Amino acid sequence: MSVTKTNVAKENTSTTKIDATKAVFGISKEVTLELSKEINSMLSFAVYNGIIINTEVNQLLQNSTVNDLINAHNLLCKNIAPATPKSIKFTKKLHQENNQKSIFHKLPLLRNLVLLAVFFLIAYIATGMSTQVNNNSLDQGIMNNSGFPLLLNILYLSSIAGLGVLFYLLKEVSDSLKKGTLKPENSIAYLTQIILGIIAGLIMSEIISFYISDPQKINLFNKSVLALIGGFSSDAIFSILQGIINRIKGIFLTTNPS
Repeated sequence: MSVTKTNVAKENTSTTKIDATKAVFGISKEVTLELSKEINSMLSFAVYNGIIINTEVNQLLQNSTVNDLINAHNLLCKNIAPATPKSIKFTKKLHQENNQKSIFHKLPLLRNLVLLAVFFLIAYIATGMSTQVNNNSLDQGIMNNSGFPLLLNILYLSSIAGLGVLFYLLKEVSDSLKKGTLKPENSIAYLTQIILGIIAGLIMSEIISFYISDPQKINLFNKSVLALIGGFSSDAIFSILQGIINRIKGIFLTTNPS
């Protein structure tokens, strides 16, 4: 009897281990339910926006197996691109909130960007009105300027670079709302891009301007344009600098293969 009980206990233990393995490696019901919700959400988004849907999706949904749900999900992701299930869910949440609220209350990201744009505009006007910000002080640059005039000149160029990057981001947010591609984590990415835009504007206006052949051509208008372009195209400036660094690394790796 004791041997039989021991064998039964071993069989129960092995069965429990198999069930546990299935629970770990199998697809849970929660994931399957989430797949179904995202498929319905993408279908609704595609129908509402007049996006052409692959007819194979209907055949896959009729079978409702896990493989068919995954294939239907993949097809719909291609149909609605560049939108994603996450961005659709976020956009839908914005529309479902209280209609009496303004867009600034529904979308704090847009409100913060507008407030920053107003801040940089005020800073641009205030520093531009100063007599210490002029062609001569900007021609001197960071190396030949000092004290409070240097601070005002840097603030002036930084405010222009900030206006440039916010001009780009506000347009991107507007397009993202139309296309349904806005995501919650964009607020963090946009904050980083604002900082990069200001740095890129200062690099363009203060460093690249040194390579102009005629120093007399560096004036208030030219440096302002360089700062604006640097802020607006911070991604391009970063890509250019990254490409230069990669080439330099490639040279050293080629000369020193070890």
